[in-house]
Amino acid sequence: MDAHAPSTSAALTCFLVEDNAVIRENLVATLEEMLDMRVLGHAVDEPGALRWLSENHPGCDLLIIDIFLAQGTGLNVLRAALERMPEAHRVVLSNYATPDMRQRCLALGAHKVFDKSAELEDLLAYCGGLADAATRSARS
Repeated sequence: MDAHAPSTSAALTCFLVEDNAVIRENLVATLEEMLDMRVLGHAVDEPGALRWLSENHPGCDLLIIDIFLAQGTGLNVLRAALERMPEAHRVVLSNYATPDMRQRCLALGAHKVFDKSAELEDLLAYCGGLADAATRSARS
């Protein structure tokens, strides 16, 4: 086993809704290598994400959702995630993070909205904070 492989008992678990394979693969690798996080899986479109959300996932701590997907929209996924997984942190990562879109996402239940082109470091810092808090909580 690779010494840098993510632990199966990571402090934080995540599900990713992203249709761009390059972004998805790079994000998964970065999250798992740099943070105490395990990515449970991904969906590339709204139907796949809604199907995943309809299953029982008590261990999912974080959902990272793109707005524009191969089919459907991340806005509907965000709305469903608020209803089906209210305890999970919901983050939007999009190239379309305009002020209006940010406000709309927050109104639909997003905790944070990050711009893919300018705020990836902020996303990693946010996720790192969640992972650190989960680690501290697990120790107490």
